[in-house]
Amino acid sequence: MKKIVNISLTLLLTLFFNQLNAQDKSDWKGGVPEGCTSITVGKLASADGSVITSHTDDSHRTRSWMDIQPASDHKPGSMTPMFKRTADDTKAMPAYKHDKIGEIPQAEHTYQFVNTAYPCMNEKQLGIGESTFGGRDELQSDEGLIDCQRLCQLMVERCTTAREAIQMAGELTKKYGWNDYGEALTIADPNEVWHFEIVGPGKGKVGSVWVAQRVPDDHISCNVNASTIKEIDLSKPDYFMASDNIYDVAKENGWWNENETFKFCYAYAPESRQAVASRRREWRIFDLLAPSLKLDPNAQDYPFSVKPDKKVTLEDLVMVFKDYYQGTPYDMRRNITATNDEGKTVISPLANPFMPYDQLEISNVSGGWYHVDDESGNIQFLGERTIARWYTMYATIIQCRNWLPDEIGGVVWLAQDNVASSIYIPVYCSVTDLPESYKTPGRVNGYTRESAWWAFNRMGTLAAQRWGDMHKDIDALWNPMQKELFENQKTFEEEALKLYNEKKPKKTIEYLTKYTNEWGNKVVDEAWELGDFLWTKYDEKF
Repeated sequence: MKKIVNISLTLLLTLFFNQLNAQDKSDWKGGVPEGCTSITVGKLASADGSVITSHTDDSHRTRSWMDIQPASDHKPGSMTPMFKRTADDTKAMPAYKHDKIGEIPQAEHTYQFVNTAYPCMNEKQLGIGESTFGGRDELQSDEGLIDCQRLCQLMVERCTTAREAIQMAGELTKKYGWNDYGEALTIADPNEVWHFEIVGPGKGKVGSVWVAQRVPDDHISCNVNASTIKEIDLSKPDYFMASDNIYDVAKENGWWNENETFKFCYAYAPESRQAVASRRREWRIFDLLAPSLKLDPNAQDYPFSVKPDKKVTLEDLVMVFKDYYQGTPYDMRRNITATNDEGKTVISPLANPFMPYDQLEISNVSGGWYHVDDESGNIQFLGERTIARWYTMYATIIQCRNWLPDEIGGVVWLAQDNVASSIYIPVYCSVTDLPESYKTPGRVNGYTRESAWWAFNRMGTLAAQRWGDMHKDIDALWNPMQKELFENQKTFEEEALKLYNEKKPKKTIEYLTKYTNEWGNKVVDEAWELGDFLWTKYDEKF
C-alpha cells in the first residue's frame, strides 16, 4: 500500500542524504523517474557548426569510474555477454550488480570508446546521451537480453553514424529482445542528431517497440524523463524511423485506435507526460534558449524541437545544465514548507541556505511530498525538480564536427558529480587513457582520496549545506577555468590539426591524450583543495 505524507524539515534533510542517495532506476517502472536530462543541438543551431548531444547521469547507483576501451578484433564465432542490471545494497554505497543472462554474437571489429556508465562516444564521433522515461509496466519483458547500458555499448562498438546505430538497435532488439523499461537515447554524429525511444514488446515476449525522430539541423531538442515523440510520418525516412510493430502493439492493447492521431508518447508512455518534474524542465530548457517563444510553463506538451533565438554555445549549455529555475516563480531557492509539532504547515526559516534542487513551496505542491511504500520503504519524490541535481554521477556535453578529422572532431566535455558545482573538461574521442583517479572505483568501496568522483562529490555535498554562500566560492574557482578551456579550444585544436596534417596521427593522439589528462588531474586537485577550503571557511556555520 502507498500513502502520501508531508515530511517535516528534519526528515526531509535526512532523506536528501540517505534515502534519495539510494535511488534505483530498476524500481522506477511506469512511474516518473528522478533521472537524466539530455539536450541536443543540430549543426545549424550551434555556434560553431557542431552537432551536440548531452547527458546528466542522475543516479547514485551507476558506477563512478570511467576509462577508455580500445578498439579490438575478434575471432569468428566470438560472443559478447549480456547482463541484467539489478540493485545491489551489499556494497559500501548503493550500486548495481550485473548478472549474466545470455550472450549474442560479437562483431568482427569493435571501435574504441569512452567507457562511462552509459558508454558515450566512439573514435568515429558517434555520441550518445540517455534519459529514462519508464513507459507502461506491462511492456517490460524479462525474456529479452539487451538493456540500455548494453545497447549504448553495442552502438559505440559497432556503428559510425546515428542512423546506423538506430537500425542496428532495431535489428538486435527484435532478435534478442529489449530487457529494460522505456528509454530515450539521443544519438549524434558529425552531421545530424536523432532521438531514439524504445520500450519492451510485452510480458513474456522477445522483441521491442521503438521510434526515432531527427532533430532539424537548425533546432534544439531535449529529453527529460518523458517520452517526447508524438506524431510520426514514416514516409519521411530522413526524419522518422520506427519498428514494424509500432502501430500493431498499440492497437492490440487498446492504447490507440485508427480513428485517432497516433502519438507514440501517449500510446506507450502516457504517465511520463503527466509529470511536472519532466514538463517543467522541458519548458525551462526551451525558455532559456528560445525565450521569444514565450512557452507556457504549465503546458502539457511542448514541441519536439524548437529553433533557438541565437546559435547555441558550449557556455549556453553549461548555463542550462547548472540551472535551478533561478529568477522564475519556480526558483528552488524559495522556502521549504515544513510541518511543525502542532501539525501545522509553516515556512522553514532554515530553508534558504540549503541546496536548491528539490521540491519547494511552489506550483501548489507543498515541499516534501513523497510516495512511501509501506512494505519496501522505497520513496518516490513527487513534483518539481531542477535540471541540476545533487545526485548526478557525471555529465557530458558531446561535440561531433564534420570539418575535423575524427581524432580531433569528437570531444566529450565531461563533468563529475553535480554540474552546478563542477567543471567540464575535454576528453577527445581518440585519447588512449584517462587519469588514474577517473579509473578508480569511488563508491563500491566507500570514500577514498584516490577517486576523482569523490573529490567533486565531497566538495558538492559540503556546498549543498550552505549553497547561498558557498556557490560563490565555487563559481570563483570554476568559472574562470571553464572560460579558459572554452577559449583555448580553437587554438589547441589548431595545433593538433597541424600534427595531423603532417601525417603524424600517433603524435596527434598523444598530444590530445596529454591535454585531456593534464586538465583531468588539474581539476581533481583543485576540487580536493576547494573542499578543504569550504570545510575550513564555514566550519562554525554548519
